[in-house]
Formats: sequence, C-alpha cells, structure tokens
Amino acid sequence: MATLLARVGTARAEDFTRLTTPENGGRESAVLVLLGEQADTGPDVLILQRAATLRTHAGQPAFPGGAADPEDADASATALREANEEVGLDPGSVTVLAELPKLWIPVSEFVVTPVLAWWHAPHPVRSCEPAEVAHVARLPIEELVDPANRVRVRHPSGWVGPAFAVRGMLVWGFTAGVLAALLDMGGWSRPWSPGRLVDLPPTGASPAPSAGTDEVDEAPVR
Repeated sequence: MATLLARVGTARAEDFTRLTTPENGGRESAVLVLLGEQADTGPDVLILQRAATLRTHAGQPAFPGGAADPEDADASATALREANEEVGLDPGSVTVLAELPKLWIPVSEFVVTPVLAWWHAPHPVRSCEPAEVAHVARLPIEELVDPANRVRVRHPSGWVGPAFAVRGMLVWGFTAGVLAALLDMGGWSRPWSPGRLVDLPPTGASPAPSAGTDEVDEAPVR
C-alpha cells in the first residue's frame, strides 16, 4: 500500500487514459475503488456486476459509483453515497485514501473521479437494487495479477483493452483500465502475455470504454 499511495500522489490522467479530460463540460461522477483484505484470500477489491437487463453497460463488472448529486460535498461523498445505495456499504467502514485524476468518458460525457479507499471495517454487502446490480464480489488482488487470468478483449467496435477473467467475471473497459494502472503503480502486476485476445461476448457489447494503459487500448484491431 505504501508504494501505491506514494505513486497515486503524483498520478496524472495520462497514467490512466490517452484521452484528455476537458476543462469544462461533462457530467461529474465518481467511482469507489475499495481495497480490503480477508484472512483467507488476502488483499482484494470490491466489484459489482451490472444487471443484464440494463440498456447500457448490461452485465458489465464495475466499481460502485455514479453521477454526483448537488448535495454531495465532493467526489468522495459521491462515491460513498453511490456505494451505499448500490451495495449497502457503510460509509463509516471506509477510509478514503486519495481522489485520483478526473477521467473523461466521451460516450456518456461523464467526467469520472476514481476514489481510492481502504475498507478498515469490512461487513457483508449485497445488491440493494437488483434491477441495476446483479452481483457483488470481492476479487482478490492475487487472482487479478495472476497471468493466467489476464487477457485483452476486443469490443465489436474494434476497441481493444486489458481485462481480467476472475471468479466467473470478465472485468473489462473503464474498470479494467483503472485496475491495471493501479496494479502497476502498486508494484503488484506480474508479467503476462498480451497476445491473449478474446472477443467480447455479445451480452457485454456496451459502448467502447475509454480508460486504460494497455499498449493498444482504444485502438481498433483489424
């Protein structure tokens, strides 16, 4: 954690995406990158899976989060409120560590602030809104960095980016891009073969995402 915290203190948007975040415009939002630890599996990160019936991002794994409300004091408040609404997370069980650079998602015109946090008092979480959240999981860092679980996915648009195949979930897109960057910053990543390319299943064919540091991220592959 010390290595990660030291690195995110100087992180720039360019460390996560090739897209430039506009100075004005876009809808403010935030996601919670919640790290915790379990006795049997070690450090982990909280990930939810969107319901398959949603019109956008159907079935896609993601960090808890969403658009800012006028009452939210800052990005951390937005991320914690959304996590409480989506999975029943107690904001008092979380220590916010850092607000990362704002990232631009042009397909939805969101300006997203990832909020890095430590789950100092873990408790059971669940889907509080089944119509939006189908599943909630704590994915071990050890399994995320396992080379056998790392692939690249190809979106129907031709976009290619990093992904993680862990515990029946295919984490890709914006979420995988942020995760990949943070794993690198923390010194946790292990060498893996970028030649493992899989086509994104049709059920996950949401608009192409726009964050990540994969060498061909955001580039069409023919």
